[in-house]
Amino acid sequence: MADDKIRGTEGASPVNLPHRYLRLILIFAIALSGCQRNQPPKEPVTIVFSCLNDWQRPSKVGPDVIAEFTRQTGIVVKTLPYGEELAQRRAQHLSWLERHASTPDVYESDIIELPAIAEHMIDLAPFIGEDAKNYMPTILKNLIVGGKLVAVPNNTDVGLLFYRKDLLRKYGYSGPPRTWDELGRMAARIQAGERAAGGKDFWGFVWEGAPWEGLTYTALEWQASSGGGHIIEPDGTISVNNPYTIAALRRAKGWIGSISPPGVTAYRMEDVLNLSQSVRAAFIRDWPFAYLAGNRPDSLIRDKVDVTYLPSGGAGHLGTLGGWQFSVSKYSAHPQEAIEFVRYLTSYTAQLRFTRELGWTPVRPVLYDDQEGLRINPYFRWLKDTLPRIIVARPSAVTGKSYAAVSDAYAQAVHSVLTGKKTPAEAMADLERTLARLTGLRVRTPPVETPIRAGASLP
Repeated sequence: MADDKIRGTEGASPVNLPHRYLRLILIFAIALSGCQRNQPPKEPVTIVFSCLNDWQRPSKVGPDVIAEFTRQTGIVVKTLPYGEELAQRRAQHLSWLERHASTPDVYESDIIELPAIAEHMIDLAPFIGEDAKNYMPTILKNLIVGGKLVAVPNNTDVGLLFYRKDLLRKYGYSGPPRTWDELGRMAARIQAGERAAGGKDFWGFVWEGAPWEGLTYTALEWQASSGGGHIIEPDGTISVNNPYTIAALRRAKGWIGSISPPGVTAYRMEDVLNLSQSVRAAFIRDWPFAYLAGNRPDSLIRDKVDVTYLPSGGAGHLGTLGGWQFSVSKYSAHPQEAIEFVRYLTSYTAQLRFTRELGWTPVRPVLYDDQEGLRINPYFRWLKDTLPRIIVARPSAVTGKSYAAVSDAYAQAVHSVLTGKKTPAEAMADLERTLARLTGLRVRTPPVETPIRAGASLP
């Protein structure tokens, strides 16, 4: 009987177990199920994205793209928007990174900021892989610091000349100016005609003249296109004090009060755009986004504005390189998810939306051929091949963390010329000494080579 009892219990199948054992198993299963139900659900990973305010505006495509990323991956993205003030943003980014803060995880930065923060960023080359071949090599090259790809580009920018094509036709011009001197003559004639017709506050040429980064990238175009070099050359020599730069600044000083408003020395980006939108300017210097802004359905200049490369001062048609890109912090608590987010934002699908809906200048050459993008931005037809030939970079790579001080010194020196406080020769001689003190770099002798005329093959 004892053997039968053993066989009836331990050797039995579950179906034949005595009821007391079945009750124990059932109680254990219910208890285990209750424990599982009482466990809190796993929290989704959240990453923090330090970005421009545009990513938070409901009218922009950015929030939609971020929401779609979360739907596809389950990764939550918290935006940490900052304003347009460059100095404050640079200081805040450096403060976080130098403290090895675990957030933000992803940084959106202007191209001039990258050298200063590069040491804190993950090398993204292994994660981009073969997709790197789908970017403009000229743009990607500027994102490599110390042998690392410290960012992936979102969009690129280059300084361009916007003009009222209706007014050019009205005054008998077959196309936009190809030189700065020609721009001066055309702007003066159009301005005089429009004022005679009642436009008392009409101006020929507007641009950013306030002493900040906007004046640095604007004046660099005058200087470089005239053969005056890069302020500080890629080889680390200070070249700003030369006759070509001095001549370019003398020409710009002559615009003020003649074809440019006296108040242009206080203008920033929004002031330039507002003046052009109010039908009170023949020519403006701006970034590519201004084309879409000028052709909005509610714009007063819709179908009246066109765009071309900036005039030459004897050394070619050159526009300052700009653009925005994404980096991943080495101190991120969620680097894998942060990299996945960057890859999504810079994917073909997301970039196509940015190009079509925001008019951002793409960094993937294939997007310049998109028919919908061309309908919105027809100038992409010539910009695709022209852009690599007309860009001039600010000296952020060679100056690194000193760039902010270098840029401020340059902008202040140029502003002193525009406001008549110093002559161009005095300002550049003083600036040369200031830059040597700020950077410890040597002055180039001779300053720059004689400029070679270029750009004749441009459309």
